Amino acid sequence: MSEDPISTTIRQPAAAGQFYPGQREELERTVKDLIGPGPAQKALGVVVPHAGYKYSGRVAGAVYGAVDLPEVFIILGPNHTGMGAPASIMTAGTWRMPGGDVPIDTELAGEVLENSRLLEENAAAHLREHSIEVQLPFLQYMVGLPLIVPISLMISRPEQCLDIGEALAAAIREFPAPVLIVASSDMSHYESQATAQQKDKLALEQILQQSPEGLLKTVRENQISMCGAAPVATMLYACRELGAGDARLIRYETSGDVTGDYGRVVGYAGVAVNPARD
Repeated sequence: MSEDPISTTIRQPAAAGQFYPGQREELERTVKDLIGPGPAQKALGVVVPHAGYKYSGRVAGAVYGAVDLPEVFIILGPNHTGMGAPASIMTAGTWRMPGGDVPIDTELAGEVLENSRLLEENAAAHLREHSIEVQLPFLQYMVGLPLIVPISLMISRPEQCLDIGEALAAAIREFPAPVLIVASSDMSHYESQATAQQKDKLALEQILQQSPEGLLKTVRENQISMCGAAPVATMLYACRELGAGDARLIRYETSGDVTGDYGRVVGYAGVAVNPARD
């Protein structure tokens, strides 16, 4: 009997040695130094940046140190390459990383795909995309052997994000283990420090109010170059369905805070959406 070509797919790393160290030992040391001190609290979803660790690693590490991490993650990332379908999910296979292989949770991914009218099984969108990949070393360091559901999005309309968000929530409700939704996004791109902070504040206000509609509208009307607005909106829709409580800003900074060049910066934000209190 021949093997299923989808289930045996190995997705090779696209950003190792560029966005993060390509050697396991150096990578683990780097991630260890970036992880925030906590305390860890439960969350339904998070917003985490995806630039090179030199620039956004402190914000990403602060998030992963401040959240009680499960072993299963749905990771939503923007599609920077234009490859593949507009809403692409991988439901089987393995992501190869310097720190070891990261398997896809086939059961959960299959449920998400079945519940959505928009998502398509598509590996091409993920081949060269870094926004999901750069999250994995943090998860490997913190969890050991995480299971993932990778979803790459090249969409912008509220109804599209709602479709996938509802699919995520429906699948998570029936899943027998805790799941964290990770929305991978950087904020404003290549603005002055003052402009980036001003624009990012507008977007963050909508995220902290847990308004996916408001976020998408604000990004569009203010021409905010936030690459992961759709992943974040989709996460917010899912958390709304799952009964979210409040949201908290964990850390915000720009590339200028690292390099000292404030003329042309990229913004990075870490946010956690908490479950409702009993």
